[in-house]
Amino acid sequence: MKPSQRSEVPGFQVMSILAKIDSLRAQGRDVVSLTAGEPGSGAPPAVNRAAALIHAQDTVLNYSTALGIRPLREAVAAHCLDWYGAEVDADRIAITTGSSGAFMLSFLAAFDVGDRVALARPGYPAYRNILASLGIEVVDLDCGPEVRFQPTVALLEEAVAQGGPIAGLILASPANPTGTMIGREELDSLVGWCREREVQLISDEIYHGITYADAGAETGAAREASTGPPSPGVSALELTDEAVVVSSFSKYWGMPGWRLGWAVLPEHLVDPISRLAGNVSLCPPHGSQLAAVEAFSTESMAFAASQVEHYAAARQQVLDRLPELGWGEVAPADGAFYVYAHIGEHLAQFRDAPAYCQAVLEQAGVAIVPGTDFDPVAGHEWVRLSLAPGPEAVARGLDRIVAFHGG
Repeated sequence: MKPSQRSEVPGFQVMSILAKIDSLRAQGRDVVSLTAGEPGSGAPPAVNRAAALIHAQDTVLNYSTALGIRPLREAVAAHCLDWYGAEVDADRIAITTGSSGAFMLSFLAAFDVGDRVALARPGYPAYRNILASLGIEVVDLDCGPEVRFQPTVALLEEAVAQGGPIAGLILASPANPTGTMIGREELDSLVGWCREREVQLISDEIYHGITYADAGAETGAAREASTGPPSPGVSALELTDEAVVVSSFSKYWGMPGWRLGWAVLPEHLVDPISRLAGNVSLCPPHGSQLAAVEAFSTESMAFAASQVEHYAAARQQVLDRLPELGWGEVAPADGAFYVYAHIGEHLAQFRDAPAYCQAVLEQAGVAIVPGTDFDPVAGHEWVRLSLAPGPEAVARGLDRIVAFHGG
């Protein structure tokens, strides 16, 4: 007896580091965790109140339809109109078990074994690992600082010239781990390239809304002329009906443990994903769905926006103290809540980023993540620091790292 070959995918190092943090804390160590993308605020209070009422009333929580309850799908459609000016039929919206469920269902529905799917490197490791487990060939696009860590038409053309046609492109903006965003003109070019070649575009927009006023990329349609908060980001929904657009309640709304995401689907994938969802997961968590309708209320949206201000303050702390940290090049953190940095001069003392992160954790009591999770080629020289715990935790962590370096 042996496990399947498809299960031979790398583990997510963040999870291993979280286990190490638990072990150190059990020994009485005080550890500042700047690792996972878990907002420290939790869900908006209005969502928590709605969930409490659901249970207080002894609401019967059975299966919902495979693509989720109608009120939540309609609320997501209204949100797309509000943020992007995009009119989306609620029938094209699938509520999923987190964005992870949306990716699994989308990959299953859109790609066959042996298909080639392109994605940026560095990037979120679950993309490549899910694709690999499904027998899909991952086509790395080496997206460095010169292209702001985002895919380009030129890189796609090069990938096709070297290896043949591709069936899909996964795009993330704001991206994990870099936080970089793609502008409207660049996104329009990628959308057009995919349309001409019948390439399925999957746009990960899970970090939309977590953007900063000094972001380097052009953003937004619905808020371009606004003098208010930063734009949520340019959505593929503004440019095409043919993309799969994935988002989630986990980041902007601070609800990762509620396990709710969504996908706006092109018409040709609605029925396949509905049938797959009914077999693979039956439905998303019913109680979470009922409460999540309240996430789009005025109160909840204001709460989520206020949390972005905390991430912005933490981000500024890191940017201000980069000289003290001794790190090298840093990706433009336009959005999301990460800073992705080269460890620079510290490579002279530590053999690579995993060794550096281990030393910082064990000696300084601060947990950050080596870039090897996100880039199997060059990530051994990079680290990712999460701003999600907020400015107080980030400040304590920075003080410790600077002291660790003798500052």
